Amino acid sequence: MRRTIDAAENADALGPYSHGATDGHLVFTAGQIPVTPAGDVLSDEPIGVQTAQSLANVQRILDEADLGFKDVLKVTVYLTTIDDLEVMNEVYQDHFGPNPPPRTAIQVARLAADADIEIEVVATRR
Repeated sequence: MRRTIDAAENADALGPYSHGATDGHLVFTAGQIPVTPAGDVLSDEPIGVQTAQSLANVQRILDEADLGFKDVLKVTVYLTTIDDLEVMNEVYQDHFGPNPPPRTAIQVARLAADADIEIEVVATRR
């Protein structure tokens, strides 16, 4: 049975979708751009700051599902320029540690609210 997940501390979704959903085992997050809990989009900040904010948003969704980064099975990262990959990796590694899950990084033409990064994850209950 599907249940939606809305992280109360995250900003409201920018459209008709929830922050995440679960079937009780798998948790899927919506893509998280660098938007603060107050609703400010950090699109003018450096990619490291944008990455940290996007991952903080993911963390709050995982928290709402009683999960953490250790429970993540797969990550997808969308970047407006693949040249940001190295800096993004530095921040990313701080969150996922020495045994990170599989990840796909894709360069895209544009993201919501002119952000430079969007991150989505699939996690599981062990």
